Amino acid sequence: MLYKLTRISNWEEEIKRSRFVVYAGPVDTTEAALKFIEKYSVAEATHNCWAYSIGDEYRFNDDGEPGGTAGRPILQAIHGQQIDYAVVLVIRWFGGIKLGTGGLVRAYGGAAAQCLRVADKRKLVPMVTISCHCPFSYISIIQARMDEYDISINAEQFNADGVIWELAVPEANLEDYINAFTNITRGQGVINNEPAV
Repeated sequence: MLYKLTRISNWEEEIKRSRFVVYAGPVDTTEAALKFIEKYSVAEATHNCWAYSIGDEYRFNDDGEPGGTAGRPILQAIHGQQIDYAVVLVIRWFGGIKLGTGGLVRAYGGAAAQCLRVADKRKLVPMVTISCHCPFSYISIIQARMDEYDISINAEQFNADGVIWELAVPEANLEDYINAFTNITRGQGVINNEPAV
């Protein structure tokens, strides 16, 4: 089961006099991840190391730390906590004591993992986008049943016969919702498995 962060969280700790501050947040695009990193990075810090994972896309950066000692452990922390669609930035202020390669891996990976452990998250549910046309006489009853199937309305457009909705439906609930929609509208409503609004 994969999880997605519900909001930005942070964590701070000191390791051998080096200060580590971690920011983790939910993102849906590479652009959003890079903006997050830019927003929370601290120019005066010794290192701003980061990683993000968005579906099959991922990237990480050691920002001057020895190769593989910062960005990759941060990415491993994201995957180890079974989190997706997330970016994690670990900021380090050097405290005068060198941590060594193994120490850096443990520090960056451990700080990132701890931030993600305490972060608010929810199960990542695979969603399907569909469109449906609902006649006016059934709009209120169909809307009242949407919560039952965890459905949200992405867009709506009214016409002379009713409303065309673009809906986000959990994949697991799709078949049950289509059956319910068809029964409630007595076959007068139309569902397409493609968004049309």
